[in-house]
Amino acid sequence: MTIAAPPGAPLFDPAAFLIEPGIAHVCAGGKSAPLRTTLPAMGRSLMDKAGGVAGDVRQEAEVHRLLPRLDAFWGAAPGEMGLCASVAEGVAMLAESWDWREGDNVVVAGHEYPSLAAPFARIPGVELRAAPGLDGIAGAVDGRTRILAASSVSFLSGERADIPALRAVADRVGAALVLDHTQAAGWMPLDAGLQDFGFANSYKWMLGITGTCAAHWNRGRQPGWAPRSAGWHSLGTEWRPDDGTRPLVEGGMRFNRGNPNHAGVYALHAALDHFELFPRGAVAAHVTALAGWLRARCAEAGLPLLTPAQVGASICLPHPDSRAAVAAMAERGVWAWGGRGRIRVSFHGYNDAADAARSFDALRAVFG
Repeated sequence: MTIAAPPGAPLFDPAAFLIEPGIAHVCAGGKSAPLRTTLPAMGRSLMDKAGGVAGDVRQEAEVHRLLPRLDAFWGAAPGEMGLCASVAEGVAMLAESWDWREGDNVVVAGHEYPSLAAPFARIPGVELRAAPGLDGIAGAVDGRTRILAASSVSFLSGERADIPALRAVADRVGAALVLDHTQAAGWMPLDAGLQDFGFANSYKWMLGITGTCAAHWNRGRQPGWAPRSAGWHSLGTEWRPDDGTRPLVEGGMRFNRGNPNHAGVYALHAALDHFELFPRGAVAAHVTALAGWLRARCAEAGLPLLTPAQVGASICLPHPDSRAAVAAMAERGVWAWGGRGRIRVSFHGYNDAADAARSFDALRAVFG
């Protein structure tokens, strides 16, 4: 079988990113290469922190300016996006807010990442039901399923979920659909209208930093939702304990109980400035072409594969000592990601044909 050459040029200018010379940086699924513009953006955050009351006003203005940009980036209705510290924190707030009954269950794939599953694991009287993969979720739900939780792209295998199908399964049993887009947001165009709630850590394909997570509350599907816990930020900055009310802020920022991570906010502005230079869908077309080429080469060479034929941005291969394999790849100048018994090669807009080819050569070397 003859396999065409991978797409040649990068979509993004690699010089716009902090990538070490001579390195094929193919580990966006762990941590993406940072934009160079993130450095001055975070510097402005520190200068505003040092700016007294006027600086504080500027920081809050940047938060409020970010939210409609996230609405547009995620395909959410106005006012639905907010921020929290991590997927685990946002899902935990959601889990503690639900009106659970003895015998209820939450269904996830058995290989789901703990951030999405663990917050439901210790709720008294509620079963965390592990389905045998994404394809098994439909058979695992029943009339007591209250939440169906899934990653839109698997961290373990790179498998892409059929989100409309998951929506249909959730609707069949009257469950909420909660999605983790950490392995998708930034390369895959999102349709937030299909989910009840969604989250994504921003330090991967969204080109942000750790400590800032995008959080989505679909107000059309869950109009009455409110967290059971709050903080000064989610109750409003002027709230006092003696005023007799508990007025949660409107929109997704009720996920943000304390000070937002202002450095992360400024970093996300820099990221969105960059993404908005490219048509919607351009990153998806670029990375899936690279990943599809790499998967085809691996299959042709007889290398083991976890990632199905419908590729996303990552190709995953099982390996008995994946951390040692990734270290060996790094010695060849290819930065991939390991752990969990698999190697993961992840592409972003700054990658090109040479990165894909070097990744294949490095993979072939570690598999002998």
